[in-house]
Amino acid sequence: MEWFESWFDTPYYHLLYSNRDYTEAENFITKLTEDLQLPQSSRIIDLACGKGRHSVFLNKLGYDVLGLDLSRQSIEFDKQFENQTLLFNVHDMRNPIDADPMDAVFNLFTSFGYFDNESDDKKVFQSVYDVLKPGGHFVLDYLNEEYVRRNLVPETIITRGNIDFKILKKIEGRHIIKDIRFEADGRPYHFFEKVKLHTLEAINSYATDCGFERVKIWGDYQLNEFDREVSPRCINLFKKKV
Repeated sequence: MEWFESWFDTPYYHLLYSNRDYTEAENFITKLTEDLQLPQSSRIIDLACGKGRHSVFLNKLGYDVLGLDLSRQSIEFDKQFENQTLLFNVHDMRNPIDADPMDAVFNLFTSFGYFDNESDDKKVFQSVYDVLKPGGHFVLDYLNEEYVRRNLVPETIITRGNIDFKILKKIEGRHIIKDIRFEADGRPYHFFEKVKLHTLEAINSYATDCGFERVKIWGDYQLNEFDREVSPRCINLFKKKV
């Protein structure tokens, strides 16, 4: 079992990240859909949807949404929100997506870069390309490699409820490693996260090899222009060539 399969299915993962800013996320998605000029009833995949907060909000905006995630526990939780235009399924993003052609696929909040093998990264782009309509959009919201290297905080302690999460971060080769240790229910736990520091050039090569063209890059969730030196995010907008 790979690290993300075990860690993402624990309640402690969701507890650690429970402070995520829903207002910021909803504002970002609103700006994004307006910029893409996606009309209501457009079909969107939320790829690596987690607990479904973005899928639910997209659906409230009037979109026909399919949320996909590897975590069975997350998808079981998400099922409570389903309706005629909002569905959730367990899915590994490396595999082909069994769905009607889509207008857009969103992969948000660093839900890419988990795989050691480059061929797996390429499979993600291929699966997205194959499920999109010609002219469809792929939004890959990723970390900015340069910003991460310049602003790495080696050690932090984050308290959630009565649990102190001790987090150590380091860069090894092309990966940022987050080591997570804590005690809960009278026993120690140890998990880690490992995300590849993809360069702009590498991401673009995966895209162009599949038949995408990169339309623009934003540097943050306010959709400001990307600056390699100071932007906290690297939000890529790709378009499937017609």
